[in-house]
Amino acid sequence: MELLPRSPGEFGSARYWDRFFRQRGQRPFEWYGAFPELCPVLHKYVRPRDKVLVVGCGNSELSEQMYDVGMCEDIVNIDISDAVIRQMQERSGSKRPKMSYLLMDMLQMDFPDAHFQVVLDKGTLDAVLTDEEEATLAKVDKMFAEISRVLQVGGRYFCVSLAQTHVLKKAVKYFSQEGWVVRVHQVAGSGDKQQFVLPVFVYVMTKFRKIPGSAPQILEICPEEQDKPMRVESVERLVAAVKDRQHYALLCSQLSKTPCGEQVSLDLCDKESGRPRYTLHVVDSPSVKPSRDNHFAIFIIPQGRETEWLFGMEEGRRQLATSAGFGRLVTVALHREQHYEGMAGIQAELSGKVMELAPPGLPARQQVPFLSVGGDIGVRTVRHRDTSPLSGEYVVEDVKGDGTCYFRRLVFLCNRNVVQSEARLLARTPLTGQKKRRKDKKKPNPSEPPAAIDKSYLCCEHHKAMVAGLCLLGGPDPVPALLAVLVVGLGGGSLPLFVHDYFSQAHVAVVEIDPSMLEVATRWFGFSEGDRMRVHISDGLDYVAKLAAEGTILQSVPAQYDAIMFDVDSKDLMVGMSCPPPAFVEKPFLQKVKTILKPEGVFVLNLVCRDAQLKESVLATLREVFPLLYARCIEGEVNEILFCQPSPKGRQDPAELGARARALEGALRQPGRPWDSSYVLADMLQAVKIL
Repeated sequence: MELLPRSPGEFGSARYWDRFFRQRGQRPFEWYGAFPELCPVLHKYVRPRDKVLVVGCGNSELSEQMYDVGMCEDIVNIDISDAVIRQMQERSGSKRPKMSYLLMDMLQMDFPDAHFQVVLDKGTLDAVLTDEEEATLAKVDKMFAEISRVLQVGGRYFCVSLAQTHVLKKAVKYFSQEGWVVRVHQVAGSGDKQQFVLPVFVYVMTKFRKIPGSAPQILEICPEEQDKPMRVESVERLVAAVKDRQHYALLCSQLSKTPCGEQVSLDLCDKESGRPRYTLHVVDSPSVKPSRDNHFAIFIIPQGRETEWLFGMEEGRRQLATSAGFGRLVTVALHREQHYEGMAGIQAELSGKVMELAPPGLPARQQVPFLSVGGDIGVRTVRHRDTSPLSGEYVVEDVKGDGTCYFRRLVFLCNRNVVQSEARLLARTPLTGQKKRRKDKKKPNPSEPPAAIDKSYLCCEHHKAMVAGLCLLGGPDPVPALLAVLVVGLGGGSLPLFVHDYFSQAHVAVVEIDPSMLEVATRWFGFSEGDRMRVHISDGLDYVAKLAAEGTILQSVPAQYDAIMFDVDSKDLMVGMSCPPPAFVEKPFLQKVKTILKPEGVFVLNLVCRDAQLKESVLATLREVFPLLYARCIEGEVNEILFCQPSPKGRQDPAELGARARALEGALRQPGRPWDSSYVLADMLQAVKIL
């Protein structure tokens, strides 16, 4: 501890460094970045004939090792500590005759202009730039000016650094504004078993003559020494890229020492585009007893299935890891914007990177298995991609489910892990990635009309529950003679389509704020309007308010609805409730909903709320407006379906609900009309509770 300075300012004091090296003795002191790690980067640029200046050399062995391996011999080392210069002259003088050690201040060097092809600084800038005080910044400016003066045009300044934000910004801004090319290398292997957990970086700054005017900055980063440089457009983006790598190194260090209590998530990005290519979740299972073969495994989630509960939710991934029987499982989700060369290609691409996430105690040379469902990576084909002014960027894609089933999905890319709408395809659609059975079979064209949609199948469990809620309607008949239904939120149209097709006397009004969604539902999900189905492009808030004020509905539909269904998402991702938007559950608006609902009718609300306090507030408001409130939680999902009725007189016990559900299902199941055998209305209402 006595070697540490009393203040950061002492790093610039010759007296401090004299004391430091006298007390340390002959033992070399490497701040960070030993020669084996730095050699691949230096070897790219340093030529044997180069004249090299090392500023702030200390008693590092770097110069000696560069000399001994023949990288270069004409090396001049300078330092402000007389003690270390004497020490190094004694240690290297006779062994390395072409290399010299001089007592000199790098802020005021005696060398002539343009004397060197290389200036090398290992930790010196980090030691000088300890803060952003005016005096410190002035000293650094002087250091940079001297380095620039003694370096030839075309020469390079190598700065080995931990790349603290203020240090990196200062160096990059200074030299890029001078017209130099700046490239930042991450030193391979520097973030795992080295003295410092943080990775080591080398700024390679190449001197060019300054061009008058505003010449474009050339800024690049090389994540590892074998990678091609990636161009970045600004100093801020370069700093952000370095920060990402520092955070990753800290994460790997933490994961290598202790099991993680909470699941860790990170993105691995494509080297060319910078877009996320893989999303990884690290899941530890303390209940799994470790053995030689069950420490660690990688699970590749098939394309299109990353939104399923088992893969997309924290509890699901925990269950997956436990059932797989591994102490640490890394799940890997594949992104729709990327192309993958099968399981073998993914394994080759990820093998080195995922080993950095290995758990403590992993036996040496342990083979880590790559797992998946059915051994393949699934199939995903984007059929349509567009941008809506209201919903943002979205995609319509076909994905392969279990077995031979294929599904069409609508996904808003602002929340890419949530399937907005889903429908099953009637026949298996040939998708990109499938083997052709016949040579003359044409490849599917994404612009072709969509395959037939199975309108009898409700993919979403919450839609099944919402339809089952129609059992709460009063009256002696399972299906009312005339059923007026209002659905707010169209999406792909599966919910209103099912009600329209299976309730043959139903008149369905759909309110959708985004006209793009009507086009998507019609073109890609088999939706169509007719005498009993009308879509109104309007804000649901305005539409309901207008109906409540007028008390009438156009086109001879009764003034009040038998059922009102809200299945509308919130665009505000900062609120802990993603469905519906908060304004839809405020008391004044709910009272308007009650106004247009028949006394024996039912208001069905799809509630998705992760904020427990907010959820309790919503339920309390609903109870104030609707005396009778039922709730049905969707297993494995955040969704909770709420059935609200204006009168407590309609209260039914579970036995009554079961009987009505069986009667309704019997009425809906008619000869010649397809019915999903897994959809049992009584089962959907079995878990309903009265709030």
